[in-house]
Amino acid sequence: MPATQEFKPLALCVLTVSDTRTAENDTSGDYLCSALIEAGHRLHERAISKDDRYRLRALVSAWIATPDVHGILITGGTGFTGRDSTPEAIAPLLDKIMPGFGEMFRVLSFDEIGTSTLQSRAFAGLANDKFVFCLPGSTSACRTAWQKLIQAQLDSRTKPCNLASLHPRLLEI
Repeated sequence: MPATQEFKPLALCVLTVSDTRTAENDTSGDYLCSALIEAGHRLHERAISKDDRYRLRALVSAWIATPDVHGILITGGTGFTGRDSTPEAIAPLLDKIMPGFGEMFRVLSFDEIGTSTLQSRAFAGLANDKFVFCLPGSTSACRTAWQKLIQAQLDSRTKPCNLASLHPRLLEI
């Protein structure tokens, strides 16, 4: 299916996973919200949750089941510490994984943070008809992921192809 010339705004949710971030100091969530709005999309809902896999699953599952949500951007909880549980919480909810996202994110991050990128468990996939992107908690990592990968793929004008144009066909059988 060829990319359309018309921009189609998407409704996106932003979730910050952190035991310490609040609405006052959530710079990563702030960045993602501003970036998606600046790109022409609509912020459907924003939340901050403790790094607890069952809370995360409950919140993200509700968004996955919401018909007018197109995508979910999650920041935080993708590292290796004992409290980092975003991959374990979210991966079981995915119908399909998008291996290229995590691979490309780490390649791009290598130029910025060197071998520390090995500690990133960033990943993406599809749940119901929602695009789900799980990013590290740093604002810099969110900026890299948005500017170099996500923004273009959520823009229906990106050629030769983009995720946004696939949205109407995601639930085909």
